[in-house]
Amino acid sequence: MKSKGNDLAMKPPNFNPDPMHAGAVLLVEDNQDIAEFIYEFLEQVGYSVDYTSDGLSGLNLAVANRYDLIILDLMLPRLDGYQITKKLREDAHSSVPILVLSARDTLADKLKGFDLGVDDYLVKPFEVRELAARVRVLLRRQRDEVAPKLITIDDLVIDTSTATVKRAGQLIKLPPIPYRILVALARVTPRYVQRSELEKEIWGDDLPDSDALRSHIYILRKRLDQTANHSLLQTMVTMGYRIVSNAENLS
Repeated sequence: MKSKGNDLAMKPPNFNPDPMHAGAVLLVEDNQDIAEFIYEFLEQVGYSVDYTSDGLSGLNLAVANRYDLIILDLMLPRLDGYQITKKLREDAHSSVPILVLSARDTLADKLKGFDLGVDDYLVKPFEVRELAARVRVLLRRQRDEVAPKLITIDDLVIDTSTATVKRAGQLIKLPPIPYRILVALARVTPRYVQRSELEKEIWGDDLPDSDALRSHIYILRKRLDQTANHSLLQTMVTMGYRIVSNAENLS
């Protein structure tokens, strides 16, 4: 487990990054077994993780570096999770999402955390599926808050604040799933997104039958190109899908 404090360094096995969900996470947890379990899981599904078991080191890391999420135990040496949250919110004016993991399960404990600025609170013991879901929600919310509301690629304009799409000034009506596919591809243009990445982004772990993505891609391509003289949506069998400008397409 990689550490920026004084903790043991280990490399998680079977690393398999997932760029669609990638984010920088700070894990502050003094239970070594729990920390290793969380750390290895997060890295295997594509997150970049810094870890420390010490509260003061955790605060220093959170202030010095940019993280998309902090996973924070409450009972820590030198500074507890409440103190870290209070200092981040009031002194550092940080808005980074904070997910508390704690065995302290009373309503008073939870309310104190939320009053100080915690975004979510998960009681130990917990299932990894629930942890993963809460992490995804917080990171997606963070991406949506900092991502530009207007995405422009050639004559394509996507307004994510109103979920509207225009090409050459003409409104394009898209069903929900083709719209989500379009936004997911547009946000990482000109990178290709593999089929498995895209399916996970849209459906999570509840994957549809094998032809569902292809059908939605067909609808998206047809509606995007209905009044255009070139296609923005590219497919390559070995690479996946991407939205790309005409200049990139010709280069």
